[in-house]
Amino acid sequence: MPDTYTQIATNSIGRKVIQQLGLPAPVILERHEPGDAVVEGTVLLGAAPGGRLAGPIAQVLERVGAEAATELRDDLRTAAADAGLDAAVWNPQAPADQRFKALVFDATGITDSTQLQELHAFFQPTFRRVKSCGRVIVLGTPPEHADSPREATAQRALEGFTRSAGKEARAGTTAQLVYVAPGAEDQLFTTLAFLLSPRSAYVSGQVVRIGEAKDPSTADLVAPLAGKVALVTGAARGIGAAIAQTLHREGATIVGLDVPQLGADLQAGMDSIGGTAIEADITAESAPKDIVAALKKAHKGGIDIVVHNAGITRDKTIGGMKPEGWGLVVDVNLSAEERLNDAFLATDTIKDGGRIVCVSSISGIAGNNGQTNYATSKAGVIGMVQSLAPVLADRDITINAVAPGFIETQMTAKVPLPIRQAGRLMNSMSQGGLPVDVAETIAWYASPGSSGLTGNVVRVCGQSLLGA
Repeated sequence: MPDTYTQIATNSIGRKVIQQLGLPAPVILERHEPGDAVVEGTVLLGAAPGGRLAGPIAQVLERVGAEAATELRDDLRTAAADAGLDAAVWNPQAPADQRFKALVFDATGITDSTQLQELHAFFQPTFRRVKSCGRVIVLGTPPEHADSPREATAQRALEGFTRSAGKEARAGTTAQLVYVAPGAEDQLFTTLAFLLSPRSAYVSGQVVRIGEAKDPSTADLVAPLAGKVALVTGAARGIGAAIAQTLHREGATIVGLDVPQLGADLQAGMDSIGGTAIEADITAESAPKDIVAALKKAHKGGIDIVVHNAGITRDKTIGGMKPEGWGLVVDVNLSAEERLNDAFLATDTIKDGGRIVCVSSISGIAGNNGQTNYATSKAGVIGMVQSLAPVLADRDITINAVAPGFIETQMTAKVPLPIRQAGRLMNSMSQGGLPVDVAETIAWYASPGSSGLTGNVVRVCGQSLLGA
């Protein structure tokens, strides 16, 4: 359900008033529904000369059944034909009413700052042709994998372009940069499918890094998590409940965990999706051992996915914060996750090839007044993800994080209205996100086809101005 401001902004009279006052004009974002196509509308594929990803991109577009178009250039036409993609021909002189649902540009051929002109050449005549809730995706080479300092400089410059494009885009359109390491060209599928689709409705201005993985990125588009077992902590309400429901929709068997005080809500939620409930305080000394025992009893072979969602706030400025207000927040949000990870890995409770997904926060990136404890814990979550990613690579286990911004939950509903409305409007979407937006991002990380994603932190914040 859209917030009141968005409802006003999307009716004819309200829209006129908002335009006259020069206020942000949000749209109702398109979100995924089961049975929907990955992308409804034409995807225009472009590339800088000499790039290495036009072929792999065309293969993804063909696999998801996208309508596509390219300029009349031999390299692009050949890439589309080789992928079996029936792409139309487009030229910049086309009538203005010829529009696109997505623009996808391979920038890996840019090896010098003077070649950044290729961005202007592609996007200047096309950017205003993107439809409502459209997608802009640029793919590049990670600067650390560039062959020269000049190439690294030019590739790093892509971040400024895409983040600015996200802020210039209107009507629910998102913009992302995907860095693809050499050798990881076969890892595009799940990431491109996610970023093109309404599943990524509230993700914009982000930089995603894809590395090499053992197997090519493939996944069932309907039930990619079929046969997988997922543990979701903090699953009784809000974002945690949405994560459990979304992973279940994707085919996973869910084990939900929450504190005993929320046992009734947790059990009701698990009953609705055929899941199993574990009531536990994750900060208890015996929690890692007890939770491992419960998981092993129910799923002898172990689990495939761990989602660390449990978290609390105890807001107070640092000068007035009591030791217990600091200690409890850091323990629940960070230290308990570390202890659980240690136990799951030591006992092989999480299988090789598994997925660990952590819920951080934009507060852990930008900081927040009255949240030194919370921001410390959530920044620590990011540190844990980035430090564990190379360690877990030997077992093909990935670890990534989402960092939600303003999400419409019971917790944010208690925030005073002026602050709440500011939180909604201070992002490129001019509205708050929904719990399902966080859940969809986690489902993308959790997919078997996302082996090339590890050590990433993606903000689900509509490109919030905070921490941008």
